[in-house]
Amino acid sequence: MAGKKKSSPRLVADDRYGTRKPNGHSTSKSSGKVRASRQKSRKKSGNVVTRAFSWMVKGILGLLWSVFWRVGFAIFLFLATSVGYFAINLPEATTLLDGRARGSVTLMDRNGEVFAWRGEQFGGAADANSVSQTLKNAIIATEDKRFYRHFGVSPRGIASAIRINLSEGRSALSGHGGSTITQQTAKLLCLGVPYDKKRWENEAAYEADCRKGSLWRKIKEAVYAIALETRYTKDEILTIYINRTFLGAGARGFEAAAQRYFGKSAAEVNVAESAMLAGLLVAPTRYAPTNNLDRSRDRARMIIALMEEQNYISKSEADFARNNPAELSDAAEARAGGYFADWVMQSGPSFFTDNTTEDVIIKTTLDQSIQNAAEQALRTVFDTRVKDGSKAQAAIVVMSADGAVRAMVGGRKSKVAGAFNRATQALRQTGSAFKPFVYATALDLGYGPNDILEDSPLTLTIPGSGPWSPKNYTGEYLGPVTLTEAFSQSLNIPAVRLSEAVGRENVRAVAAGFGLSTDLAQGPAIALGASEATLIEMTGAYAGILNGGSSVTPYGLLELRLLGEDTEIMGKSGGIGERVIQEEAARQLMYVMSKTVTDGTGKRAAITGWQIAAKTGTTQAARDAWFIGFTSDYVAGVWMGYDDNTPLNGVTGGGLPADIWRETMLGIYGVNSPPPLPLAAPSAAGSGLSKLRKDQSQQLNPIETLLRGLLGQPRSN
Repeated sequence: MAGKKKSSPRLVADDRYGTRKPNGHSTSKSSGKVRASRQKSRKKSGNVVTRAFSWMVKGILGLLWSVFWRVGFAIFLFLATSVGYFAINLPEATTLLDGRARGSVTLMDRNGEVFAWRGEQFGGAADANSVSQTLKNAIIATEDKRFYRHFGVSPRGIASAIRINLSEGRSALSGHGGSTITQQTAKLLCLGVPYDKKRWENEAAYEADCRKGSLWRKIKEAVYAIALETRYTKDEILTIYINRTFLGAGARGFEAAAQRYFGKSAAEVNVAESAMLAGLLVAPTRYAPTNNLDRSRDRARMIIALMEEQNYISKSEADFARNNPAELSDAAEARAGGYFADWVMQSGPSFFTDNTTEDVIIKTTLDQSIQNAAEQALRTVFDTRVKDGSKAQAAIVVMSADGAVRAMVGGRKSKVAGAFNRATQALRQTGSAFKPFVYATALDLGYGPNDILEDSPLTLTIPGSGPWSPKNYTGEYLGPVTLTEAFSQSLNIPAVRLSEAVGRENVRAVAAGFGLSTDLAQGPAIALGASEATLIEMTGAYAGILNGGSSVTPYGLLELRLLGEDTEIMGKSGGIGERVIQEEAARQLMYVMSKTVTDGTGKRAAITGWQIAAKTGTTQAARDAWFIGFTSDYVAGVWMGYDDNTPLNGVTGGGLPADIWRETMLGIYGVNSPPPLPLAAPSAAGSGLSKLRKDQSQQLNPIETLLRGLLGQPRSN
């Protein structure tokens, strides 16, 4: 058979239903894809509304994303640029530690112990690693427990603060701020804006501006905080914070506060003291321990609990700190010499005192033991002998014979600063406390302690006013009395007669010589203390009698110098001046005045075995009561009255003021007694009424009399 023909392939129709694979093989997978593609195609071809909505949504989302990433990128660039700008312009951290616009004044007593501060005390730079570790922990536990973990701003803290503010009914940004220590440091630095006197009225206005809490301000604060974190280490930021923050009582920084309240360095404070200092951060003035120690201790207990909760201290350490709360230093607790410190601040130039930009040290005449004795005396008398609720006031000044003020109490509230000082600012009628200067004039002109004066009714005609008839306090008359008796019993008529006999101008000249020159009365009432004076002026005038007849200028400033300098800028601000009366006359006057305490109106001030010279004084209607007296060491003046001139009820100079004087002196000397006074007792009776010259033409001219007294020449009689 011829060759066989090759068979043709079998013709097969297309498998349009997906039961065969290509090339004659069936597959379900291929058919599934085809089916899915057709379904997708049908979905894409949905109705017009669906397609339009889908397109619109995609367009909006795309637009939002486009705007979002562009705005976000722009904000990022702005923040990065701002942070970089601030960071580049920040100085070395060490230059930011002392941010005061004012300096401080540290006042030291006569023994070199600090007793008061004025202005803004810095105390020296403290490093975050040099302060006590417990203090560092207390600050972080109180203010920012995540300080070492955040980048300057704490979103968690901000969210928590907003939640608390809203829950307490405030706006989101009012109240709690959620600020980190870094943000607080940014605020303390006022975002790098320095104090400018031309822009702000004062430093308080500047600081108020720095503390503004607007949204924009908080944004700038956050940016500046991040810049701080970029520029400085955490410890450098903490160092700036602990040096610049205000902690009450004029203390800037924890070093100053530790010295101010505890008398020690910030490196030495214990757990209880650290907690008290950290507790001041929330409200420095309110929680200052010098304002309210109990409230400050309550706040400190909260800080101790936080430190225990955050594992900075153990339970036993916390219990010990709670059971042994911080104690103030003697200077901080006593705050001795508040009135005195204010007075001393006025005795120096303002650019070294109230308005100083330097740190100034002032050594003063204050004796803190005498100051404490005076304050205690005032409290004792008012607590035991004055009815509750009385608004009566009192003041005390104690000084040495040369005018050096050793103590000053300007009112019943002694722990004050900047208060009205009744010892130096209150002009009050002196009453009979002025009489020593009438008798000083007479003794200096030749009268003697035993000379006779007449205590009988007297009427003088005053030009322009008519007749004037003075009376004694008791309303009685004793007839002829010695000069000493007239003085000790504080008789008014003999004092007026004596003043008229020696000449009012002479009395006025002697009083002015001793420092009483403020609006002295022109008429015969000058003898009865119708003039006004301050307590310190009166006490200084009596000091002139004690020192033998020379004037004194009361002073409290011994030395003024800058911190760290040995050379003084100012020296003693007062002291003994010119002679006013002869020494013999002064010694005779001391004798006359001593009888006030032994036999006269000042008996309540007597102390067994002591020689005391004094004078009582009570003004019309008992609006003022005085007792001024001295031992051989100290002159002490006491005034009592009401600020509004309300009459005292049953009080005279020989009553409560004498009690205060006596308590003060007993506190000063304790179990000791002062040396005897240099008084001159009379040797024989004088010539009596012959001393009362009826012929005024025999008197020396007042100017001649004063000149002779200053020159120490004898007076003719």
